[in-house]
Amino acid sequence: MTQRDTSSYDAKDIQVLEGLEAVRRRPGMYVGGTDIKALHHLVYEVVDNSIDEALAGFCDRIEVWIHPDSSVTVSDNGRGIPVDIHPQKKVPALQLVMTTLHAGGKFGGGGYKVSGGLHGVGLSAVNALSEWFEVEVRRGGKIHRQRYARGYPIGPLEVIGKTSRDDTGTTQTFKFDTEIFKGDLDYRYETLVQRFREMAFVTRGVKIHFVDERHDKEMTFYFEGGIKSFVRYLNRNRKVLHPVMHVEKEVDGITIDVAIQYSDSYSESVYSFANTINTVDGGTHLTGLRMALTRTINDYARRAGLLKDSDSNFSGDDTREGLTAIVSIKHPDPQFESQTKVKLMNPEVQTYTQQVVNEAFGAFLEETPSAGKAIVQKCLTSARARDAARKARDLVIRKSALESLTLPGKLADCSSRDPNNTELYIVEGDSAGGSAKQGRDRHFQAILPLRGKILNTERARLDKILANNEVKALISALGTGIGENFNLEGLRYKRIIIMTDADVDGSHIRTLLLTFFFRYMQPLIEEGHLYIAQPPLYRIAHQKKVYYAYTEAQKEEIIRSLGIPPEKVNLQRYKGLGEMNPHQLWETTMDPENRTLLQVTIEDAAEADRTFDMLMGAAVPPRRRFIQTHAKEVRNLDI
Repeated sequence: MTQRDTSSYDAKDIQVLEGLEAVRRRPGMYVGGTDIKALHHLVYEVVDNSIDEALAGFCDRIEVWIHPDSSVTVSDNGRGIPVDIHPQKKVPALQLVMTTLHAGGKFGGGGYKVSGGLHGVGLSAVNALSEWFEVEVRRGGKIHRQRYARGYPIGPLEVIGKTSRDDTGTTQTFKFDTEIFKGDLDYRYETLVQRFREMAFVTRGVKIHFVDERHDKEMTFYFEGGIKSFVRYLNRNRKVLHPVMHVEKEVDGITIDVAIQYSDSYSESVYSFANTINTVDGGTHLTGLRMALTRTINDYARRAGLLKDSDSNFSGDDTREGLTAIVSIKHPDPQFESQTKVKLMNPEVQTYTQQVVNEAFGAFLEETPSAGKAIVQKCLTSARARDAARKARDLVIRKSALESLTLPGKLADCSSRDPNNTELYIVEGDSAGGSAKQGRDRHFQAILPLRGKILNTERARLDKILANNEVKALISALGTGIGENFNLEGLRYKRIIIMTDADVDGSHIRTLLLTFFFRYMQPLIEEGHLYIAQPPLYRIAHQKKVYYAYTEAQKEEIIRSLGIPPEKVNLQRYKGLGEMNPHQLWETTMDPENRTLLQVTIEDAAEADRTFDMLMGAAVPPRRRFIQTHAKEVRNLDI
């Protein structure tokens, strides 16, 4: 019999969280957690309100500043948050919006026809999680201001000046609360740039100006072409098969906006948006788009005689190779899976998207037979390669990931069979592999040495990739399968750690591995399983004491702290992992107590997709431009 919990459960034990205390106690429910992703979500929530004003036709300029103290200002030229007294609550509407959950202008349909913020928790949640928050509203010829601290107003709403009646809008400045967002967290310029670029693409005609005063950087986004421009941007380093097909249509009050273009790439780049919010987990609009594409291409191929009667229909995977597409919908009442709005759930959107794409894309193929023929040819090649890949995959992967037969001979496995505690080091070369095998903790650390460089998976189809011995060894060791058969539950190690030399070859091998994981095992990255080891650059010895420096700055700091001239220090620069003995490698790079691991994340999939394509794809000019632009930023280049 289960032992009973003896703690009390009476009326006095029922807790009521007043006001915004619920947000501070459970931030995960409102902004997704207290990590770097949630920190950026604060900015998105505030900017989303300005975007909603743009969607309603009242705002065409949004300004965002990050100040030196990491406070953020978001300003727009919309209507300004209402400041008059609310008839029921008897407080200014602004104060209500800032301090009450589920209060906003997006419920009754009077304030906004379409909006991204729809639970009424956005501003109040950001306010609750901010050390301080100041709002200025320009409305009715007056400038109003109110300040808050951790969700509570400091003093009343006051009028601080006059302005013209035409000058309207809202300016909000806030500083995230370090009591909630603990540790060394701060906004990433690149992450915000990607988000604002996406917002500008899917909100045609709005200008977003972003200034980062911490790093003296700024950028302005404005795209008259909307998502058509977005597709061109994603494909700018690829050879395209036809012009962008674009359709925008309203069905039953829901706007469906779709842009499609095929390229010579082997991967799929499809992104979905609902009311300008990037639904990273897709949803009904994405399902509708994919179903329509497969059906339309198959129908066209049959009608045009490009598929014989004996040929089977193309699968969804066949029709998605080389596809770049954006589907953006505007819905008066969108249903999302959670407050962080990563998946759209409205069932009617699937039907409407399918109808719109079937009709428009079918007409495009009929009217542009050269495009139709090129797309069908691409699908035929993809289908043949997929069949070859399936046969190759069957040779590589056995039924059980844990059968000894499936594990590569070069793998030095760990003794533990619990995947929650184990880690795999992917090591460059045999000499480093030897040191790693001797230095590791055999109980939970496995070592897989790679000989030479793996295949560049950006320029090859899966059938060719699976013929590569190094890739085969990697797939077998991980136990997840690959492509259609990928299953995260088969993963044999909690952490996969790429450990390469701190030189040009090491960087290249690391990039090749990252490309492979990004294209064929992306869930590994999304679920936080992939890491990069950080071996030291220098060994500094003085008077029988040894110090390790991981950066140039750290080296200088250690030498300075010793208080002796640099030439008196015994300094060793590590060119490769093989130069370290097993004990040194364990102590600096593999011991969980001392090591530094860099976790690989995908902050923005669209930009990561484009960057991998530019760095590792077939087109040379964009890569040359990138190298020339960033040449002066290079550190530790071996000559």
